[in-house]
Amino acid sequence: MTTLTETASGYTARHTLPLRVELVRQLKRRRTMVMFGILAALPFVLLIAFAIGGEPGGRNNTVSLMDTATASGANFAAVNLFVSAGFLLVIPVALFCGDTVASEAGWSSLRYLLAAPVPRARLLWSKLVVGLGLSLAAMILLPVVALAVGTAAYGWGSLEIPTGGALSPGTAAGRLVIVVAFIFVSQLVTAGLAFWLSTRTDAPLGAVGGAVGLTIVGNVLDAVTALGDWRDFLPAHWQFAWADAVQPSMEWSGMIQGTAVSVTYALVLFALAFRGFARKDVVS
Repeated sequence: MTTLTETASGYTARHTLPLRVELVRQLKRRRTMVMFGILAALPFVLLIAFAIGGEPGGRNNTVSLMDTATASGANFAAVNLFVSAGFLLVIPVALFCGDTVASEAGWSSLRYLLAAPVPRARLLWSKLVVGLGLSLAAMILLPVVALAVGTAAYGWGSLEIPTGGALSPGTAAGRLVIVVAFIFVSQLVTAGLAFWLSTRTDAPLGAVGGAVGLTIVGNVLDAVTALGDWRDFLPAHWQFAWADAVQPSMEWSGMIQGTAVSVTYALVLFALAFRGFARKDVVS
């Protein structure tokens, strides 16, 4: 007679809920396709806006990155990242990382996954890796589509820098990769918030909305100059440090500090999610 501590023959915890199975499940969901569709549509929206409104131009004798949007495909891609990094790219991160566990609870399927049996840590690990992977894919999709659309509309050329000078197409492509990588790392805090909230609630909207809301609060606090040097501890304070990557001479200090702050907060939040879920009484 077998005991409760014995496991079935051939059972291996690491083989439960394979990443490819979770990835396919998430890719088939409507919200994934809608989110990717919105990001892919943004470059076309900006292209139409420039076609209707005319080429952007500097104001008050100043030139910003937006004013160089139609200079080349590389400039157009950089502008797409600039207008979306502060808020739009927060949404897919919060969605893919915040909806993943809470949605299972909302569908009352979470307890059945754990009864498969899928170890709790394995369940969270699979969902976190897939959530982060989809978030990264969303951030790559936007500049890739923007680069293709911008090149078709404005030609392939150097990345013109608002402060003067230009980066060759090859150098510009490498710098844009660095920009995307930093934006992804800077959004790990939002991912951590969303994932932690997803393990605490059965309402996906609460996890996603809570992560977005707290991210907005961080942006508001960063605007309070009275906080002085305390703002250096806010992830939002460094979210546009990637602008140093599109300069003739790269400056790494801001991105390094932003990465350190973001990764520190994210690791704490991920640890809280795993610790809390390990002790949670799952009834849905």
